[in-house]
Amino acid sequence: MARTTPDLTLPSLAGKRVLITGASDGMGLGMARRLAQAGAELILPVRNLSKGEAAVAGIRSRVPAATVSLRDLDLSSLGSVAALGRNLRAEGKPIHILINNAGVMTPPSRQQTTDGFELQFGTNHLGHFALVSQLLPLLQEGGARVTSQVSIAARRGAINWDDANWKHSYDGQRAYSQSKIALGLFGLELDRRSREGGWGISSNLAHPGVAPTNLLAARPELGRSSDTPQVRLIRWLSAHGLLLGTAETAGLPALLAATATVAAGAAFYGPSGAGHLGGAPAEQQLYPPLRSAEDAARLWELSEELTRTRIPAV
Repeated sequence: MARTTPDLTLPSLAGKRVLITGASDGMGLGMARRLAQAGAELILPVRNLSKGEAAVAGIRSRVPAATVSLRDLDLSSLGSVAALGRNLRAEGKPIHILINNAGVMTPPSRQQTTDGFELQFGTNHLGHFALVSQLLPLLQEGGARVTSQVSIAARRGAINWDDANWKHSYDGQRAYSQSKIALGLFGLELDRRSREGGWGISSNLAHPGVAPTNLLAARPELGRSSDTPQVRLIRWLSAHGLLLGTAETAGLPALLAATATVAAGAAFYGPSGAGHLGGAPAEQQLYPPLRSAEDAARLWELSEELTRTRIPAV
């Protein structure tokens, strides 16, 4: 039997300004191509300019009329996040969609961001928290939808409240789960505060299932000199159409969450196949670690304290 590849029809995004992090390769690049095909004006903040330029060239090879620009951004540096925010606010153009997609996963030993945070917590969550703070006026002006990309790793685990930066008992997988739980709690709390405060922003969550992305591939800068056994298995299963998605289909839940008129604030979207590992995108129930409103409010306050960033109740 031929493999059925899930797909999604995006609405027209003509006149919409879309910022997506982590779009220089893999799943993020696939999402960026689809957004460009739908007519969006794309902003791609990247850490590696040469990879970013290659990504833009790839998008334009598929979508010659694409409107896409690069910006400098290192989510592991609050100074870099602040600089991007200043530059975009100076341009004065509203942002209509923000996809918090970038992330790092399970460095074999504990690493720190520029500001001294555990790398995964600092990049995956705190960097995006600070980015939303910096872009808030533009998001409000655009009546934006913010979609945050979590992970099936957020199905279990918790915030390590006593040691959120894992200084005393580093566990790479638990720290990764925490970073994605934190990003999810933030996305849900952003929607709640926006509704209560009349900010005009909606915020929801997505996850990609399991697909052969670069998260577990060789990353010398993270201390990973070769591909992990897990990613080699994932590539084999994906290539043979067994359970998992592909780098292209993995981005569909976030695209649904970010662009569909039926996608709601505070909702959660992911693959609908067996175990939610692959398949067509659909709404699903929140993972248990994401359901506590008290944890979400506490995490928000902790994030403001750590980043010295306040998201005002405008």
